[in-house]
Amino acid sequence: MYKNGTFHIENISAKTIVNSTGTPVFVYSKAVLYKHLNAYLNALRNHPCYCTDYTSHLLCYAVKANSNLSILKYIASQGAGFDIVSAGELERVLIAGGSPDKIVFSGVGKNYDELKKALDAGVYCFNVESEAELFILQAIAKQVNKIAPVSLRINPDVDANTHAYISTGLKENKFGIDINQAEALYHQATQCSHLSVKGIDCHIGSQITQLQPFVDAADKILNLADRLMSAGIHLTHINMGGGLGVNYADEQVPSITDYVNALCNRTGKRKLRLLLEPGRSVIAEAGVLISRVILTKNNGYKHFAIIDAGMNDLIRPALYGAKHRIVPLLDEGRDTANHYDIVGPVCETADCFAKQLHIDLNKDDYLVILNAGAYSMSMASNYNSRPRATEVMVDADQWKIIRRQETTEDMLRTETPYISGE
Repeated sequence: MYKNGTFHIENISAKTIVNSTGTPVFVYSKAVLYKHLNAYLNALRNHPCYCTDYTSHLLCYAVKANSNLSILKYIASQGAGFDIVSAGELERVLIAGGSPDKIVFSGVGKNYDELKKALDAGVYCFNVESEAELFILQAIAKQVNKIAPVSLRINPDVDANTHAYISTGLKENKFGIDINQAEALYHQATQCSHLSVKGIDCHIGSQITQLQPFVDAADKILNLADRLMSAGIHLTHINMGGGLGVNYADEQVPSITDYVNALCNRTGKRKLRLLLEPGRSVIAEAGVLISRVILTKNNGYKHFAIIDAGMNDLIRPALYGAKHRIVPLLDEGRDTANHYDIVGPVCETADCFAKQLHIDLNKDDYLVILNAGAYSMSMASNYNSRPRATEVMVDADQWKIIRRQETTEDMLRTETPYISGE
């Protein structure tokens, strides 16, 4: 939002931050994070949980969306749980104060060490993605004499109508167990000495902008749950994953409340706890990426503005063709007939954030890339040996660096120059 012609994050001028930190810099609003996180928590609280084992439904934030320790610590402080996909994410959640009994461990390729660490930590549930993983987990649990709580991640073959790279619920996707094979595998799981069957898991994709795919998937999963419980398999929860989209450009997205209500209403009075694993819809709109215009150029065909943020900082446009709204830090109302391609310094043509943006730009102007809180820093890299950016959290009229910019020394610390024979 603008105050006195300058972009602000809550009560802090973006200019104040960049004057101190330099650019590129990710800036997060605690108030916006609170708004979206509590929209989920409050919507779930409004629906009673009929499961005899638990008193409430459970929100598990998808750590992969943004794994900064300060963000995780705040989410834990609000009583939420976490959805993790690696041992590294497990360590982050535990350091941030997350409770192990509110952690679900997802992921299609968990290895031995990761499964053992999660068992030792006492996570709430393993979302098992294959028959092979189920029996590997049984063997590990038997070896360490622990009981592993499991749900099977079911692939319901539902089209999420999203980008192919973030669709996870179709037959051709690598995720989950075919719904037609699920019942037989559940019966096998109940015969495993060191596994405890807890529920059913499902995740159909990300950046989904319609409710119908969620409802279709829920109907299939609930029908499976009903059949399993009728066959004597005790379930305590269904996990419908996450995937609710956000308004990056001009998408029409259901509200968090409508999304939660649709799934809770489908669950009805079944004695099942509902788990949700949102990520993007919790943190995306809380973050912006601020970048400086290094220079502008005209190649005789079009105008370019080269900024100091690159695809190593925000890969979504290059990877998915994603669009983010971009606005000037200073709203000076300058008129221009020019349209600029906003591009980064990385040596890839794909390093482009917007094409033909109607805006007046000069060297050293600042641009604000909106809704950059999710899948930005968590997917950042050192491509072109570029350091990852600073991260800042704003809380009303205060701000604090929550990750400093990397240095060259940081990037080189784990490497050793070596030639055979030396």
